[in-house]
Amino acid sequence: MKKNAVIRIFSLIAVLLLLVGSSSGCGTDGKNRDEKSQQTETTGQPNQAENTNQEQTGDSESTTENDENQGNDTNHDGDTGKEDDENGNEESIVPDKPDVPATRDIKVKALYLTGWTVGIDEKLQHFIELAKTTEINAYVVDIKDDDGFVSYESNVPAIREIDGWKRKYDVERVIKAFHDNGIPVIGRLVCFKDPYLSSQRPELAIKHVNGGLWKDKNSGHTWLNPYNEDTWKYIVDMAKEAVKLGFDEIQFDYVRFPDGKRSTMDFGNTEMEKYEAINKFLEYARKEIPAEIPISADVFGIILESPEDTEDIGQYLEVIGKDNVDYISPMVYPSHYAVGQIVNDVRFAKPDLDPYGVVYNSLVKGKRRIEAVEGYKAKVRPYLQDFTATWLDAGYYQEYGPEQVRQQIQAVYDAGFEEWILWDPKNTYSESALKKE
Repeated sequence: MKKNAVIRIFSLIAVLLLLVGSSSGCGTDGKNRDEKSQQTETTGQPNQAENTNQEQTGDSESTTENDENQGNDTNHDGDTGKEDDENGNEESIVPDKPDVPATRDIKVKALYLTGWTVGIDEKLQHFIELAKTTEINAYVVDIKDDDGFVSYESNVPAIREIDGWKRKYDVERVIKAFHDNGIPVIGRLVCFKDPYLSSQRPELAIKHVNGGLWKDKNSGHTWLNPYNEDTWKYIVDMAKEAVKLGFDEIQFDYVRFPDGKRSTMDFGNTEMEKYEAINKFLEYARKEIPAEIPISADVFGIILESPEDTEDIGQYLEVIGKDNVDYISPMVYPSHYAVGQIVNDVRFAKPDLDPYGVVYNSLVKGKRRIEAVEGYKAKVRPYLQDFTATWLDAGYYQEYGPEQVRQQIQAVYDAGFEEWILWDPKNTYSESALKKE
């Protein structure tokens, strides 16, 4: 009997060892599957639509495209930017990224990349290597471009209901590739310029006073109505998902009303000023997005010069960056200033030919105005021009390359700022302008 008992004990031990070994094998297999998935290459190719973003639409934003107060960490629902796990325990929706610096902790020097670009492995690896060898330390990557489609498969119900996404890139794979190399990713999210959602849900769109949807005279695009709070939720739900996916900062582009004749636009019944609506949207976004995630807003370069909201787009310098955003990114592209534009008391007969002067004087003027506002929260991180404005008349534009890019960067420093982002819709940057590290 003792012998049989011993045998049974040893048999039981053997079974337990087999079970442990099997469990370890599943873990290894899972790791291998993850590695294999990381090797899968996206085959999307750039198209014309992708290149018609910040600079190519003809408007001055796009084609033209504090630390003391980090925002309210309580959501509209009394939430703290956290969710309950399956066991009812509170957990943050922000992924753990211990080896990736927060954009608040570095002086961002970034390039903008389209979804198509990062979806091609060869290009993705090129830009990762560029960050290793030059002063570039972050990238801006599209969440949603001005085509109205999310650039990757989204699981936000309102987006899936209208098939509002395209697989331009594998978002988890791309973010992991950047993060594995210590590179933070800023997610660019186009807000109210959205021809797709406005066509699918016209009740959310700006109407024409004569009926139907209002259309931009240059692009023919329709726009969401920034007064409509349902549009806010659609945009912010997209941003919250992007945070869960690993984006390190949310950058709102086209966070404004369209420029054009106010008399042709029907916004419904409202007495709120445009800049008040934009500020209310940003306030809502700040409450909904976890406080540790910075929020930035792209703005017209000319608002650094213009008093109040003279462009009638809802962007008023003294207001838009006061309370709810961590950064404003004025698009101080020289090509987008009018011939004869006066900036900081300097008249520019041909702005595109003087990249240093336009950028320097714009930023100096903006800095002086911001410093006069007590408790202004947002830091300034301008977009700079790295494209050639061939749509301008001959003699009014020049080929932009390393010299012109470097002049703008120097203007940023001379104006008293330390951060910048280069914009080229085709992502063909003047890489020789970048300092080697």
